Amino acid sequence: MPTTDHERESGLTRGDLARATGRNIETIRHYEKTGLLHDPPRTDAGYRIYSAAHARRLRFILRARDLGARVEDIRGLLGLEDGTAPTCSEVKKRTERHLADVRARISDLRRIEAVLRATAARCTGAAVPDCPVLRSLAGPAV
Repeated sequence: MPTTDHERESGLTRGDLARATGRNIETIRHYEKTGLLHDPPRTDAGYRIYSAAHARRLRFILRARDLGARVEDIRGLLGLEDGTAPTCSEVKKRTERHLADVRARISDLRRIEAVLRATAARCTGAAVPDCPVLRSLAGPAV
């Protein structure tokens, strides 16, 4: 049911929501299209009006993305709030899987850091055409 223009004054426009969350309007549109953020009601004039619940949900989505959660995992986590997730146990399992993924990425990043540090240490930084960093990236000679 559309809201009245008077009710619009008590809600947030998409621009207001973007400013309140520190993100841009396209981000909000994206999460609406993916179904993570519910469509807001509209005024008689067709303006979208977001509630405090929309802002809380968007902040949850953004925080989960900042922590590296995949969209499907976020959908599952939001399911608990929406009443479609079975239990908190499922949320814990998803969180533990994500933690394992994060730990694996950290391990990979540490290996990458070691290779880059060693490669950079071999480079003098001189203005010469033969650069150890470039040689290292090119791989072994064939």
